[in-house]
Amino acid sequence: MEEFLNRTEPKNGDIATTEILRDFELTIPDKILSEKELLDYLSEAIAYMIEHKLDFLLSLLYRLDIDEDKINKALLPGNSTPANTALAHLVLERQKQRLATKKAFKVQNPSSWDWDLE
Repeated sequence: MEEFLNRTEPKNGDIATTEILRDFELTIPDKILSEKELLDYLSEAIAYMIEHKLDFLLSLLYRLDIDEDKINKALLPGNSTPANTALAHLVLERQKQRLATKKAFKVQNPSSWDWDLE
């Protein structure tokens, strides 16, 4: 699983995928990933992190502002969805929220602002 720890520059793909892969320090594939492929890739990486880099994973989830109650629920034993997959879903959900917020509040032309600070 060490291949998940090699960081490279994006070759292609959408912004959400690129940001997720960068946040998790994952190798960015040569092809554009579908949402299912991204979920599978991220789930596998999270499984590795749970076993070998749990502190890093939890810190990253906190930094991504993923709801702590949702994280705790995903990590509970006996869930029908494995923890790594549940966490990957939370990451994708949060990234979609972040991008929607950025899009909703995107500044069209900041150079036209009046910056008279006197």
